[in-house]
Amino acid sequence: MLVLDTNHVSELGYGTPAGLRLRERLLASAEDTATTIVSVEEQLRGWLAEIHRLAAPHQQIRAYQRLHERIGFFAAWVVLPWDTVAADLFLRFRREGVRIGSMDLKIACITLVHGATLLTRNTSDFAQVAGLRVENWLE
Repeated sequence: MLVLDTNHVSELGYGTPAGLRLRERLLASAEDTATTIVSVEEQLRGWLAEIHRLAAPHQQIRAYQRLHERIGFFAAWVVLPWDTVAADLFLRFRREGVRIGSMDLKIACITLVHGATLLTRNTSDFAQVAGLRVENWLE
C-alpha cells in the first residue's frame, strides 16, 4: 500500500503538473493508495482558517466552495485512521527521542501500522522513523 502525505495529496488534488505526473504513476502502480486522517485534518484546518480569516460573508463564498471540493475529494479516498496501535507507537517513538513534528510522526505511525510506504517530499524528517519506508514521487 502507498500512503500519501499531505504534500502529495495537495499536488494530486489541485492538479498541478507534479500532481498530474503523480496521478499517472499511481495509476500505473499495482499498489493500493490511501491517505491518513491526519492529512485530512491538515487540509481541512487550512481551509477553515481561510474561511475564518475572511470577515465578510461574500468573501467567504469561494473558500467554502474550496472546502466543499476538498471534502468531495477525500470522500473518494481510503482514509486510514488514528487508532490505539498508532498512538502507542507514537508514544514509543517519542520516548526513543524521535524529534519530528507531531503531525508528521502521527502520519508515520499510521503508515507503519498498515505496513505501507509513505509518499512524501519530506524524506529527511521521516527518515528518522525506524522501519518507515519513504519515497518521493514528486521529484
